[in-house]
Amino acid sequence: MVASFVVGWLRWPSRPRYTFLGILMGLWISYPYLLPGLASDTHPLGYAIVLGTLILVGYVVWKDAGSVIRAVMRDPVARRFGIGVGVVLALFFVSITGYLSFFPEEGFPEEVTVVVLPAIYQLVSWPTLEIAIPHLPFIHIPFFLALSPGQVIVVGMLSALIGLNAALIARHWRVEERAGMTEGTAGSAAIVGTCTCGCCGPLVAKIAVLAAGPSIAAPLYWVFVDSASPLSAVFIVGSFVLFTGSLIYSVQAARQPDQSAAIIPAD
Repeated sequence: MVASFVVGWLRWPSRPRYTFLGILMGLWISYPYLLPGLASDTHPLGYAIVLGTLILVGYVVWKDAGSVIRAVMRDPVARRFGIGVGVVLALFFVSITGYLSFFPEEGFPEEVTVVVLPAIYQLVSWPTLEIAIPHLPFIHIPFFLALSPGQVIVVGMLSALIGLNAALIARHWRVEERAGMTEGTAGSAAIVGTCTCGCCGPLVAKIAVLAAGPSIAAPLYWVFVDSASPLSAVFIVGSFVLFTGSLIYSVQAARQPDQSAAIIPAD
């Protein structure tokens, strides 16, 4: 939080929204220690942090990249690519955390069950809708789905940020192809690298559990997947910052006056 204040004051004095976002992310990490114990599960501050992150990230993206994103989304190919990547990543994040499963587990109900139970997900307790179906029609495999407002907010933000980055990549490639260019891929590489950093951790953790066994891979799983882990909060916050930062960086790079003259009329 202190670093966000200092860096924002020195580097972006005209954009206090960056400083506020950094302070909010620091508050997200420190929340369990500010309110230790069961009091933190339902405290209004926890809900305010999660909802405030959604609002502030949306404001930053709208303020600094809104016009470019709207222009990119008018390209049907880029729009479909971004939406597709976002949906796939949403399913990915939900499945690795166990909120979506097609594998039988011990104690799985033998009949269709629909219940609403409180569950801790990212800082506080949320009412969670759980649907368990022992056998899906025609394919005869179990199905489990759990949905909560906190999960929708967190997964929705991550998936939307990644989808927007993907749409920018698709548009960048299409503009280069139209202009007959094959250079200038540094911005795309930066976006791809950022998304890879944010997504590979949970995937590696899941694969490690399957390959090495729970006892050996438990620390890795605890870091990236278990929402009760303090390191999981650091990972989530880091993902928000990386994805938002890469989106703003790519938009600002596209606005640089020294870009190729061949791209300007093509876009």
